[in-house]
Amino acid sequence: MSDEAPKLCTTSGEPVEVVRANQTEKTGQHQSYIVLCPDERAKGFVRPYRDAYKHVGRTIARCQVTWQGVDDADPHQCIGRADHVLDHEFDALMIFNEPLKDMHGREGGCGSVTTMGRALSETYARDPHFYGATFCVTCNKHYPVAEFVWTADGLQVGS
Repeated sequence: MSDEAPKLCTTSGEPVEVVRANQTEKTGQHQSYIVLCPDERAKGFVRPYRDAYKHVGRTIARCQVTWQGVDDADPHQCIGRADHVLDHEFDALMIFNEPLKDMHGREGGCGSVTTMGRALSETYARDPHFYGATFCVTCNKHYPVAEFVWTADGLQVGS
């Protein structure tokens, strides 16, 4: 894609500024969404056209840690999100070892599938990083795109 900012449109045909100002709901679908204009989408896709994704939840990581400042400084297992370790049992400094790659998983997804209209799907295909969040029809809420995978190929939405 070029360095020039792509032209933006909306699914309702209203001006982008109006749609952006009205996207304030904490839950529920927005009345309209911002998309790449048809001429921008016509330049070609960098990812396959996909119009359905599954809510699988956020990635969690299991890691092995060594506790410092605790009498029995044996390694312990901990579970947490990739960016946060849950520590309710010890008040100690933790030194993280390499994540145990075979123990990664997901939590929080409802497992439902959401489908999108053509303009939204083509926007994802043209620019996979265009959206930071997407909608789950069952949860009736927007979540980070990292919580979803495409049903067609299992790849993470937004990648």
